[in-house]
This record gives sequence, structure tokens and C-alpha cells, in this order.
Amino acid sequence: MATAAATSQAEFPHRGLITLSIMAATIMQVLDTTIANVALPNMTGDLGASQDTINWVLTSYIVAAAIMTPVTGWLSDRFGKRELFLVSIVGFTITSMLCGLSWSLTSMVVFRILQGLFGAAIVPLSQSFLLDINPKERHGQAMAVWGAGIMVGPIIGPTLGGWLTEVANWRWVFFINLPVGLLALAGCAAYLPRAAARPRGFDLFGFAMLSLGVGALQMMLDRGAEVDWFQATEIWIELGLAITGFWVFTVHLFTGRDTFIDPKIFADRNFVTGLIFIFIIGIVLLASMALLPPMLSRLFNHPTILTGMVMAPRGVGTMISMLLVGKLVRLVDARILVVAGLALTSWSLYEMTGFTPQMDDTLILTTGVVQGLGLGLVFVPLSTVAFATLEPRFRTDAAALFSLVRNMGSSIGISIVTALLTRNLQINHLELSANINPNNPVLQALSPAAARGDLTALSTLDNLVNQQALMISYIDDFKLMMIVTLAAIPLALFLRKPKAAPAGAPAAAHMD
Repeated sequence: MATAAATSQAEFPHRGLITLSIMAATIMQVLDTTIANVALPNMTGDLGASQDTINWVLTSYIVAAAIMTPVTGWLSDRFGKRELFLVSIVGFTITSMLCGLSWSLTSMVVFRILQGLFGAAIVPLSQSFLLDINPKERHGQAMAVWGAGIMVGPIIGPTLGGWLTEVANWRWVFFINLPVGLLALAGCAAYLPRAAARPRGFDLFGFAMLSLGVGALQMMLDRGAEVDWFQATEIWIELGLAITGFWVFTVHLFTGRDTFIDPKIFADRNFVTGLIFIFIIGIVLLASMALLPPMLSRLFNHPTILTGMVMAPRGVGTMISMLLVGKLVRLVDARILVVAGLALTSWSLYEMTGFTPQMDDTLILTTGVVQGLGLGLVFVPLSTVAFATLEPRFRTDAAALFSLVRNMGSSIGISIVTALLTRNLQINHLELSANINPNNPVLQALSPAAARGDLTALSTLDNLVNQQALMISYIDDFKLMMIVTLAAIPLALFLRKPKAAPAGAPAAAHMD
């Protein structure tokens, strides 16, 4: 083990600078998935957009990135991993500047599509690079650093975006990428190791089918809430295209020849189980992130900056957990850490079902820290074990799939909890207001004015009903996420613990 570490250090003497540069690029890209959300109202007037069309600023980026992510492995083999990463950083930084300079909604959407296309490869390549430059015994620590950036980025994104919009204007949400991108580019250009290109044929049909499935699914999830889901023909068309794309791609993958994703990847049980787990992590992490800020704003009247401060301990808990588990993963069975993390996350979601509109921020802060600790405990060992038994030649393709599945889980989770929130709000309001009538003795005792039909008293009462109905709806979503998290715990049994390989044998070949 010491020999392997010494060899790795000799091969990559600037590992620290490489890691810093890679993570700067990664955090820059991950931040852009959420940093622009809070700036949308400010963009509307400047870009001549309406409240309905401004969401294309988010949708265009998400769809473009989702479509390009699976092809990362082929591009890195065709042009070189280092070259692709550098081009991705340059392209992402330039298109970020163009987004900040946008003069209309059309120009913004075009630049956001380009930004998504260039940024898609950054996250999977960063994971692949960190696994490449570290010896096997340091993979846990490497994934802790990578996971901290991946998971903390979306948490601080809305807060940073709100602050930049407030102190400057919305354009700085994109301009902030320039100094970060230049620093990342300088470090990566100077120290990133070169890898020989391995040209292989491009499976255009497979890529087209997967792109159709991923693109249609993302469009359906992002547009559903705006068009009332399956009441709209658009959603049915997108659902049909998504099912068709995924079905044809799956059949082609296992029956075709020279597909751009090697089906042998899915023969690795750890990796497949890891994909299922990361899908669930995507649901819980981003769905809770989508619920809490509007809850704090609508029910607790928190301004954007205060909302960010209340959410910050969640990120702190995640970072602490990841830094600790990066070392623990070498000493403790990763499966135990995953189960412990899921148990902590489930407990935090259970505590969140006790939220009330009258409470202070204490319970929100404590559950945030616990949930951050739990998700960190899951993410690092999962990212390590999922790749531990996989052949290195599949690493970049696998990292791309890992990122794609995580993002799809996030999109599906956000769409589900948002749709349920709207639906349950109407149901809860109807149930709570059913017994509010002038003949109800409880109403006569608590609010005689409302019982007499006083409009001011009735308006106050309706506001209280709305508040309680909304709180119950949020609690219903927290319960659903708790059940999903608990249901994932048995999956840990399918993970295999890699054994240390004997001298001269590949580590990936030795497992329980």
C-alpha cells in the first residue's frame, strides 16, 4: 500500500493543485444548476420575457447538459480526457459570460444551451480524474472531496445567487464564473496529466435514442407543473418520446455491436447498485432543497439572505461528514456507512414531519445538519464502492452514467414533490375548511365575528387555513421522502466489499 502511494505521488507530484483546479471547475458547473433560480424574476424585464417563458432559462440548460453527459466517455476517448476537460472549462466560461451579456430571452436560451453542452462533461471527468490520480487506498478521500463539491454546490447556489442579485444585478450570477473558470483553466492546463486518445467508432443511433429519451424526460419534468401535467397534450407526447427513446436504446445496447456505452459496465453489481442508490440520493437531496427555501419564504416570511443562512448548516453537516468518512471508508465496511447514512437521513426527515408554522428555526437547523451528515455518509462510500470493482477502462463512461442518473433522480424527485405539494394543498384546504360554517359551535366560540360573516374575520381565518394546509402538504412530502429513503436501506445488501488484491493482481478482481 505504501509502495502504491509512493508510486502515485511520483506519477502525480502536483496532486493537490490538480485536485484544487478540478474542484474549482466542478463547483463552478454545479453551482449553475441552482444559482440562477432566484434571479429569474429580475431577468424577466431585462430580457423581455414573461413569467411563463422565463423558465426556459433553466430548462434549456438542464436538457442540454443531460443530453451531452452520456457521450462524455466517447469524447474523452476520441479527443483525450485532458483536452476535453480544458475545452469544457473554456467553453463553459465563455458561454457564462455570454449569458451575462444576453439582450433577449432568445439569446439567453441559446447561450444557456451552449453552456449546458460545454459543462456536461465537467462533473464526470472530474470524478474520473480524481480516481485516476489517487491510489486505490485514497479513493475514499478523493470521493469525499469530489462529493463535497457536488453536494454543497446546489445548497449554496441559491444563497449566492440571491446575494449577487441583491448587491449587484442578475448578470453577475454568470459573470462570477469568469475568475473561477480562469483559475481552474490555469491549474488544469499546467498540471493535468495527459492520457492517450483511444479512438473508437461513434454509435450515432444509440446516442440519438438515448438523447431522445433523456431530452423528452427532462422536458416533461421541467414543463409539467406549468402546463398542468397530463392535462396537456405536450406532456403525453414527451412521455411517449421518453419511453420510446429509452426502450429502443436499451434493446440496441444489449443487441447491437460497438455501442457507445459498453454493456459490460452493467455486469458489475456494485456499479449497478450504486446507480440505484445515487438515483435515490438525487431525489432526497435536491427535492428537499427544492422544498425548504419556498417553505421558509411562504410560511416563515424569511428573506432570501436569511433563508440561505438557515440552509447553510445543511452544507456544513455534509462537508464534515464527507471529510470524516473519507478516512473511515478505509477502516469501516462501506456498507455499514451507507446504512448508517440512510438511517440518519430517514430520522432527519421524520423529525421534519414535526414542523409547524409557529416554531422557530432551531428544528430546521438541527434536521438540516443531521440530514447533511447522513447524505455525506452515503455519498462517499457509495461513490467509492460503485467504482471499486469496475475495470479502469470503463471509468469515464461509468462516471458519466453516474452523473446522469443522479441528475435524473433530482429532476424526478423535484417534479414529484412539487406536484404533490400543489395537489395536497388543495385537498388539505378543502378538508380543513369543510367544518367552517356559521353553525359550528367551535367557530362561534373561537371567532364570533367569523361566525357572523364578518369579511375581515373570514379573511383572517382563510389565511390561517391556507397556512395550515400548506404546512401539512410540506409534511406529506417529507413523509414520502422518508419512506423512499427507508426503502433504499435493503439495497446495501447487494453491494460487495472489495478485498485488497495480492501483489501483482488487479484489485478489482478480488471481492466477496
